[in-house]
Amino acid sequence: MGAAPAGPTVALALGGGGARGLAHVAMLEAFDELGVRPVALAGTSMGAIFAAAYASGLSAAEIREHTLALLADRRGLRGKLLAARSGRFADLFSHMGNPVMVDAEALCDAFLPEAVAQDFARCTIPLTVVATDFHARREKVFTAGPLRRAVAASMAIPGLVRPVTIGSDVLIDGATTNPLPIDHIAGKADILVGIDVTGAGSSPRSEGPPGAWAALFGALQIMQAAIIEEKMLRHRPDILIRPNVGAFGGLDFALSSAIFRLARPAKDELKRRLAALLERR
Repeated sequence: MGAAPAGPTVALALGGGGARGLAHVAMLEAFDELGVRPVALAGTSMGAIFAAAYASGLSAAEIREHTLALLADRRGLRGKLLAARSGRFADLFSHMGNPVMVDAEALCDAFLPEAVAQDFARCTIPLTVVATDFHARREKVFTAGPLRRAVAASMAIPGLVRPVTIGSDVLIDGATTNPLPIDHIAGKADILVGIDVTGAGSSPRSEGPPGAWAALFGALQIMQAAIIEEKMLRHRPDILIRPNVGAFGGLDFALSSAIFRLARPAKDELKRRLAALLERR
């Protein structure tokens, strides 16, 4: 067993939000720059991806480098998405499948850094990953077993990513039941930090009604914001950071550089507030 952390301990919850979740990388950089290592991590959807990488021992700088390189290679990215597609174009005209949907586990294997652990037991920080049990209509929590399958289930966005079956459970995106898993870090540290990237209250206004995808992701965003507000009545973190990324859509991964840039003020805010809390305690 390792030595107990000196001073106050910190636990971190990273929420779901599609491409807006790229802002999580800047938040992890704040921890590294302060020299603070969380004693517990929880993640949903995009937050689960970055929480898994960080819990596996990657630094925030390594996660940023991998993410930027991946998203900058447009041709390679397109090839990986095509390879992860769960159906054939001919399936569009049958009941057998949806050619647009992506296989979540293939997507994880293609996009996660190789250094991400295969099993929760290999993580250097205790990690909780949240998915949703489609048939039971409640969240499904993973803290042990195959890590990549749990992350794949957590990011199985309805209509885009095929559900993941683990045992008898059919699992979809954790953000449909718990978009910011603050409750899963409650009681695990002296200081609780939550990063909300749903873009609540800051969605861009546009002329006329939204298109199909904008309406779908906008509806999910509204639902997720309502769930978060309800959960915070019972489990409010000591620090809640909401990066100013509401202007971006859930699939705006091509705008990664802009998302990282707009996340800087939130990173500075997190560093300032966390340093102040650590000093006081």
